[in-house]
Amino acid sequence: MSGELGDNIGDSENDSESMLTSARSVIRTCLQIRPFEPVLIVTDPGSSAIGRALYEAAAEVTDRTLMMMMPTSDKKGSEPPDYVAELMRKQDVVILATKSSLTHTKARINASRTGRTRIISMPGINENMFSIGGMTADYNALQKEISGLTSIFRRKRDVRVTSPGGTDIRFSIGAKWRTDDNGICNRPGQVMNLPSGRVFVFPKEETMNGRIVIDGSWEGNLIQEPIIMEVENGIVTNISESEISEKINSIFAEVSKPLNKSKAALVKTVAEFGFGMNSRAKVVGNLLEDQVVRGAAHFVLGDNSAYGGKNNIGLQMRGVILKPTIELQDIDLVKDGKIIARRK
Repeated sequence: MSGELGDNIGDSENDSESMLTSARSVIRTCLQIRPFEPVLIVTDPGSSAIGRALYEAAAEVTDRTLMMMMPTSDKKGSEPPDYVAELMRKQDVVILATKSSLTHTKARINASRTGRTRIISMPGINENMFSIGGMTADYNALQKEISGLTSIFRRKRDVRVTSPGGTDIRFSIGAKWRTDDNGICNRPGQVMNLPSGRVFVFPKEETMNGRIVIDGSWEGNLIQEPIIMEVENGIVTNISESEISEKINSIFAEVSKPLNKSKAALVKTVAEFGFGMNSRAKVVGNLLEDQVVRGAAHFVLGDNSAYGGKNNIGLQMRGVILKPTIELQDIDLVKDGKIIARRK
């Protein structure tokens, strides 16, 4: 019995040390916190162990560290309590380790409007993800690798994505590829999710045609049966019958109710496409982790207004594709789930 107890204590100590190692990476590498900076860590009961590890790591760097516990919310986008929102506006650094995302809340937006507060958000993070998953990436190396892709993207407009699961879709890009989701959040006003490590782009409206087959995860849930979507002129026109597709259709139907006919026709817009670069991440059924898995691809349906698009519905849903091949004109970006980034 004493041997088993000793093993459990040893496991607990190892887990705590792994979490502290990840927390130090967030504090020192991702945020590059300096001794004079005030830091606020916002957490909830389900994420409190992660919050404590972050607090300990931050306190090693600055004595101006505060941790606030807020009630758990199951609703994405729910505002934090007023006292938390007010504190967020007064910090140089805010770390959000909560069950539900606070990224799109008024509290986060108001904190960012100060122009000085940089924010990292880790919605849905759990202890396992924090200590051994995509959070443990070498973010300095990841930043360097992702920024190295910038020259490849220049003057390349046409994209084709295929996969063993049956995806075959083409589109043109409507804006520059985003290469700033690299885990380094060291400038005033920055907002970033962790784990990081993806490259993404806005598909030009009305240019996407073909078939998308989601076979990894949907909205952070592992799927057993692939979701097949037919796309015409940038809009999903049909989704294969399944329990998940019923939920997708019902959500979009609800969003469409208050809209006029022309706007309602746009709700199933394919708003974003991207692929992951994080070699430590795995498809585990968590939205943030799944979309940064190295060599996996993701499509986002819904609101594309952040890119200047017409579909301003305040809702996005995303799915992950396994082992895609991504071609950018004469460049193979990804081949069967392997990052290639070279001419054919």
